[in-house]
Amino acid sequence: MVNGRGEIPQIRLIAWEITRSCNLNCRHCRAAANAGPYFGELTTSECEDVLRKVSEYAKPIIILTGGEPMLRPDIYHLSEYGTRLGLHMVMAPCGALLTEENCEKLVKAGIKRISLSIDGADEKSHDSFRRVEGAFASVLKGAENAKKAGLPFQINTTITKINIDELPQIFELAIKLGAVSFHPFLLVPTGRGKELEDYEISAVQYEQVLNWIYENRNKSKLTMKPTCAPHYYRIFRQREKREGREVVFETHGPDAMTKGCLGGQGFAFISFNGKVQMCGFLDIAAGDLREESFDFGHIWETSPFFNEIRNYNKYQGRCGRCEFITVCGGCRARAYASTGNYLAEEPYCIYNPKG
Repeated sequence: MVNGRGEIPQIRLIAWEITRSCNLNCRHCRAAANAGPYFGELTTSECEDVLRKVSEYAKPIIILTGGEPMLRPDIYHLSEYGTRLGLHMVMAPCGALLTEENCEKLVKAGIKRISLSIDGADEKSHDSFRRVEGAFASVLKGAENAKKAGLPFQINTTITKINIDELPQIFELAIKLGAVSFHPFLLVPTGRGKELEDYEISAVQYEQVLNWIYENRNKSKLTMKPTCAPHYYRIFRQREKREGREVVFETHGPDAMTKGCLGGQGFAFISFNGKVQMCGFLDIAAGDLREESFDFGHIWETSPFFNEIRNYNKYQGRCGRCEFITVCGGCRARAYASTGNYLAEEPYCIYNPKG
């Protein structure tokens, strides 16, 4: 994809905050989302413009997220509209609104997969993290309803000091529920996540977790993909080389593993009011779809911010001299949250580059 000289990569994945309104109050929420409403949310017509313009430029996976995307009354229409345009439509609901009937409607609208977040191995742990009583029961019921409707689902887990010891149990729960994939997320302290700075695992624990993922990735039919953990791609290569194996990654679909931080280099985020960002955790706009006549491709190709992010020669500290920079990239959002400089080194990596 990107070779470090600022070349324009192909857009493969767009996470779209279709609404910021939410029925939960999660500790780690990057948007600090609540019930809303939020001023400036894109209208149905504007959302159609976004989907049409994106489809004219490329055919990426579109993740309809939030907030709670199911709170938009036009969510089925937009899912069907994107599907008709040839886009691969998936969704990240909270789970509480997933009745069997709603799941069937999502399948009919073309949604290929949903993600459900489980951040504790039991009711007490999960509900405490989500700060809503009954959240654990509702997400389990949502998974059951999705399975009945034939709607594939993955399980996402944000890892903190609160639940790090429960990770094996959560993984087993994902298998038991019938998930198709397990995506552990490494916390980025933005939005309400700043409240969890004291719960962030250490750099050494990051390394331990990522090695645990490597060691357990083939122990079930469930695929496992770490997210917001770009140095996993360094660890994977180190371990495969040590064990004399060729490095092989899935390169297409929701579980694709091409490189570490994909922000601005295969992945983009669209906010509820049409701002384009490299990811939802780094609140810097690369462009405004409303101001650019919804021309996503123009922003993707010409944004000075995106083009700076794509130029590895500008990266600083250990990232700037690391031999794994093109496969890792470090978390730009974590660097920004820690230093105010998105080109700084990844603060939660213990690796000392040979360079």
